[in-house]
Amino acid sequence: MTSSIRRIPRRMPGWAKVLTAFVLVLVVLFAGVRLAVLPGLRDLFGTETQDRSGPALLKSIQDMSRYDAASGNFQVVVDLEKDAKYLPDVLHGSRTLYVGAGTVDAYVDLGRLGGNDVTVDADRTSATLRLPHARLGKPALDPDRSYAVSKQRGLLDRLGDLFSDNPNSEQAVQKLAVRHIGEAAKDSGLTARAETNTTDMLQGLLSSLGFKEVHITYRS
Repeated sequence: MTSSIRRIPRRMPGWAKVLTAFVLVLVVLFAGVRLAVLPGLRDLFGTETQDRSGPALLKSIQDMSRYDAASGNFQVVVDLEKDAKYLPDVLHGSRTLYVGAGTVDAYVDLGRLGGNDVTVDADRTSATLRLPHARLGKPALDPDRSYAVSKQRGLLDRLGDLFSDNPNSEQAVQKLAVRHIGEAAKDSGLTARAETNTTDMLQGLLSSLGFKEVHITYRS
C-alpha cells in the first residue's frame, strides 16, 4: 500500500506581506525616477498635453479712474518648512525653497476728486489741485520669473501625492511670496515716487493747456 504525502503551502506571515507591499511601492517610485532620467524612455512613456479649454467669458467691465504712477519689481526667497511632531522628517515633513518674483503698482485715484479739490482763478492762468495720497495695489506674482529651487518631502508625503488631486502644489509658498512682496513694497518709497510722478504729469498737462501756475497738494 502506497501513500502520497501532499505538501501544504506555507502562508506568508502578515508582517512579510506588509514588507513586500512596501518594497513594491519603493520600486515603483524609483522606477518613475529612472524613467524620467534615462534618455529615450521619457519620450517612449511621455504624455501628450492638449488644451481643451473653452473661450474666456467677459463677466464685467469696470471703469478705471486711477493713475498708475510707479511700479516696483521685487524678488523674495521663501524657505517654508513643515515638520511633524512625533515623526522624523524622512517619513513625514516637507521643506520648499521657492524664488518669488512680482510687481506692485502705486497709484493715485483721480476719481476721488471732489468739487472743492480743484480751484481755477478767473483768468484761467492758475490752478490748484488737492489730490488723495497714493496707494499701493495688490502684489502680482510673475509665474515666468518664479520657480521652486528645491523640494524635500518625507516618504508619507510622497505616497500621499499619488492619491492627491493637486500633487506638488506650490500654493502655500506662493501666498508667502505675495505677502512678503507686499510688505516690502510698504517700505520701498513707491507711494512717494507715485505722488512725484503724478505731480509732474498734471503740471505738464495743465501747462500745455495754458495754465502758467499749477499747485498740487495731497490731502490726508
